[in-house]
Amino acid sequence: MTQPNAHPNTHTNAALLTPYSLGRLSLPNRLVMAPMTRYRGTEDGRPQPIVADYYAQRTGAGLIVTEGLWPSPAGQSGWRIPGMANAAQATAWREVTDAVHAAGGRIFAQLMHGGRLGHPEGRVDGSRPAGPSAVAAPERVALRDGSRQPAAVPREMTEEDIARTFDEYAEAARLAVTTAGFDGVELHGANSYLPHQFLADNTNLRTDRWGGSPANRRRFPLRLVRAVADAVGAERTALRLSPGNPQFGMVEEDPAPVYRPLVEELDGLGLAYLHLTDNDRYPALADLGPRWSGTLVANVGENGPATTRARGEALIAEGRAQLVSYGRAFLANPDLPARFAAGAPLNAIDRDGLYGWGPEGYTDYPTLADGPGPAALADAGR
Repeated sequence: MTQPNAHPNTHTNAALLTPYSLGRLSLPNRLVMAPMTRYRGTEDGRPQPIVADYYAQRTGAGLIVTEGLWPSPAGQSGWRIPGMANAAQATAWREVTDAVHAAGGRIFAQLMHGGRLGHPEGRVDGSRPAGPSAVAAPERVALRDGSRQPAAVPREMTEEDIARTFDEYAEAARLAVTTAGFDGVELHGANSYLPHQFLADNTNLRTDRWGGSPANRRRFPLRLVRAVADAVGAERTALRLSPGNPQFGMVEEDPAPVYRPLVEELDGLGLAYLHLTDNDRYPALADLGPRWSGTLVANVGENGPATTRARGEALIAEGRAQLVSYGRAFLANPDLPARFAAGAPLNAIDRDGLYGWGPEGYTDYPTLADGPGPAALADAGR
């Protein structure tokens, strides 16, 4: 295994604002815009026109990863979450990638299957959610009438469902790369979505080849990654994991026996990167990082304070990751790398606009060129 600090793009004086070579992509800095659901899709799963403005505003990022896009109607986890399940959706996303590329940016599409998450009234086809086991999620989900209701009790996926899901992901990845023009795809295997459901203790109660032992529980994400890599190339395929993340009712008492061999097997596939979320319950970066010899994207703010510039700099300088993903900071600061470079204050998030429909709290945040916003935080970036 190669230790993270031996990576050819990492050195002791590395910093967030230094360039990085990610396969065929040349990144101007080490900042990744993390995927964040914003509910700006149309009722049939296409991105609204303002979505292109939103991502184009943030092309200063070394790499942008979109909000999660459902790879099939069976994977839709909430109303107005956009998809990548058909040509119409992919063609609409082409407007986004064209805008990003015209502004000099780089962008991956995150493919996000809800699995057990969702409700028939929050899906374009009205289908009942299905997951590894018939275990309902504890959170409420967005329905077409604008309300949020408890997630439905899912049905247990059959062998046919599982095989079809791999095919649907592969087709969605092809649409994302060929029709929509994305530079690659990130598979959402974290934060309670379908691959995570197969990995976790409380959402996978199966006793067949897809559950039970750690080896069986990691079978689904391994097969999934291989299916997508076969479809679009390993160099255009990435994976996000959040071992031990309790978000949305997930339980993983001892992630190590599941995730250590998972990462070691994934390491030989030549993926674009591994996006790893750290948390207090399980030090994923420390335990799994040495088992990964490719590009590692660190996310350390998922269930805690927003990641500061100083913390991101330390992750790179210590060789714990080559890239660092920022979520909340990129929401409120479309020019985040420029603000970090200038030591400028950061805007605060407009929480009322997080999951709205229009531009408020989405495309109306001021940049440095616009002058300070009304909610600037003087020390947020230091």
